[in-house]
Amino acid sequence: MLLEIENLVARYGRITALNGISLTVGEGEIVTLIGANGAGKTTTLRAISGLVRPASGSIRFDGREIDRLAPSEIVRAGIGHAPEGRHVFPRMTVRENLELGAYTRRVRSEIADETARVLDIFPRLKERYAQKAGTMSGGEQQMLAIGRAMMSRPRLLLLDEPSLGLSPKLVQTIFVVIREINARGTTILLIEQNARQALAVASRGYVLEVGSIAHSGAASSLAASEAVRAAYLGGAA
Repeated sequence: MLLEIENLVARYGRITALNGISLTVGEGEIVTLIGANGAGKTTTLRAISGLVRPASGSIRFDGREIDRLAPSEIVRAGIGHAPEGRHVFPRMTVRENLELGAYTRRVRSEIADETARVLDIFPRLKERYAQKAGTMSGGEQQMLAIGRAMMSRPRLLLLDEPSLGLSPKLVQTIFVVIREINARGTTILLIEQNARQALAVASRGYVLEVGSIAHSGAASSLAASEAVRAAYLGGAA
């Protein structure tokens, strides 16, 4: 397995956000985490990327323990993170935002190659290349946030609510892009409030409830589960 999380516990002060979760992500997969707000989904991604220090448990990436590494070392190990809320640098151009995503890379030709790859996946960013990020639409900023995370050429890409706040049309576009990124060889761990779309794009999934994994399995099985449908899919088959 590319990513292995075992008995992970994470806390914010006295509040336990993750209560001993275990999950895996295989090379080439799209795996999704679904659950209500406050279930621990974002904390899981923040723990993987080193932004939250686990209280106990282990996180292994490609067989290497990473739960005590600094975030910059985790990026160098091959993990990219596009956080919830986009968090682009609004006063910087698209080009400058993308270059910041490549801060761990030193070979200019590799950065140029990765920029070309990102702009090929996101043609809109090529049109906005010299534009300041803060003047772009929410959908364009989301594309930029994902593109910036891709600039380190991660083996594993963590996506936190990529469709949040977007129009239905742009939601469809983002999920097409997620499939394309994966088809080009990047493994994806996806958090998404739109559980129906997430399960449609993923091969496997986990359902988090109050810091614990309540259900797991093939995405198709979760989508067919009465409990999951009732809680996250509006009760529809």
